Amino acid sequence: MTPNLIRQAAVVLSNLLTFSSPADAKLSEFFRNNRELGTKERAFVAESVYGVLRRLRFLSTVTANEEDDPDDARKLILAYLLRVQGMSIRELEPMLNEQQKEWAHMIKAKSTENLPPAVQADVRDWLWDKLVAQYGEMEALTIGRSMHEQATLDLRVNTIKGNRDEVLAKFIAENTSGETNITKTPYSPIGIRMPNRMNIGRHVLFTEGKIEVQDEGSQLLAYLVAPKRGMMVADFCAGAGGKSLAIGALMRNTGRLYAFDVSEKRLHNLGQRLKRSGLSNMHAQVISSETDPKLKRLNGKFDRVLVDAPCSGLGTLRRNPDLKWRQMPEDIAELNVKQANILARAAKLTKTGGRLIYATCSLLNDENEKIAEQFLATHPDFRLLNAAEILAQQQIELDTGNYLKLLPHLHHTDGFFAAVFEKTQGANVAGIDKAGVETSEAAAPVEVEVVEPAVTVELEEVKPKAKKPRTVKAKAAEPEVDKPKIEKTKTVKPKVEKVKVAKPKAIKPKAAK
Repeated sequence: MTPNLIRQAAVVLSNLLTFSSPADAKLSEFFRNNRELGTKERAFVAESVYGVLRRLRFLSTVTANEEDDPDDARKLILAYLLRVQGMSIRELEPMLNEQQKEWAHMIKAKSTENLPPAVQADVRDWLWDKLVAQYGEMEALTIGRSMHEQATLDLRVNTIKGNRDEVLAKFIAENTSGETNITKTPYSPIGIRMPNRMNIGRHVLFTEGKIEVQDEGSQLLAYLVAPKRGMMVADFCAGAGGKSLAIGALMRNTGRLYAFDVSEKRLHNLGQRLKRSGLSNMHAQVISSETDPKLKRLNGKFDRVLVDAPCSGLGTLRRNPDLKWRQMPEDIAELNVKQANILARAAKLTKTGGRLIYATCSLLNDENEKIAEQFLATHPDFRLLNAAEILAQQQIELDTGNYLKLLPHLHHTDGFFAAVFEKTQGANVAGIDKAGVETSEAAAPVEVEVVEPAVTVELEEVKPKAKKPRTVKAKAAEPEVDKPKIEKTKTVKPKVEKVKVAKPKAIKPKAAK
């Protein structure tokens, strides 16, 4: 640690405190512009900045002379080192100027007795009120404090290329620190937990596609989808595809897996991960929105539809602490409308006897139970399945009731919610009659935009022919994170018509969020 390093951390923090864009994006930009910083220097800056964001309300209190004092990034960094990291003024004095030494003594002497609960939990008042209403004050405070800790590094073993025991043995053999901190995840049968952060991106197991970085809770969502070999599955809000890759591995590279998203950039990133994974049953497709006309031809065709809906992300505050300062009540209200609309549209893709899985990484019932209850009230042709029973059928002993509800202080994962709905009645959607049998319209070709690892391909509609249809598959991928057998249900394999593949167009990545 040097005076200049403390100054640089304060510069980064000052930029982040505007909360105008995601903290990780701004931090990455800073490191790109300061390539002279070594690994240890980068670690100090990142840990200090994220440490302040996790404890911002508490640290603002101990640095303020008056109640409405604006936050000063230099004071906040000092307060983090003194009041959270436990450093002494004597340790810091050689790196401080006279003014900073005065601040340090003031910060160290500030009383923190009788702080309001919302300050102790380090959340805004509106979020504190919602947590208390939902969980009670004691558990709300426990949840808030659990978010002060840095998240563990969870890895998912790609079972297409390796198994957990082999990967675990290799990591333990490489662990020269002597610490026994590399373990199997307690619930996911394909997860490995590494409490200490490490740069996994250049590890041979990562570059060979044998592991992906994925929180254990996210891995469990893939098992909740419970796909079988040969099924037709959709990940309706795929993002960068962590869950899509996990689902594809559980399908053992059979059937057809569609990864939909509105972001061409995110699907391009998925393409890079797909190359490493060894999967060839995935078809990544850009859609304009949940109402994209291209989706109509897919109504009633999917055995499984996963909706990992856009949400507040308040279950991921250990990783993304800036979200609790960026999100506001009106943002939640806007998300609720979007969540309900996406879920309703995804329901049309589900075939009779198929399952629709709704998930968020939020702690709020506004985004979770209320959306699920609203959906059931307006869709009588769906029924709620018991999440614990679905997991138990796959030898995963985790019972949180009808819904999957994961909390950091209980399960040591990010906060997750999921509900599983089964379509019990045939709906009059294009191509499916009430018995779930394909009609002549269902035989029409699927017109979609397919995004492969590095190109965009448009599938043109052609007239069906009498000869046996030929399935268009994604180009076999060369070798990054995010379910076993359940009771069989009879499914109807959708017909896929012969299509003409247009000349690939190169994907131009869009600007990051």
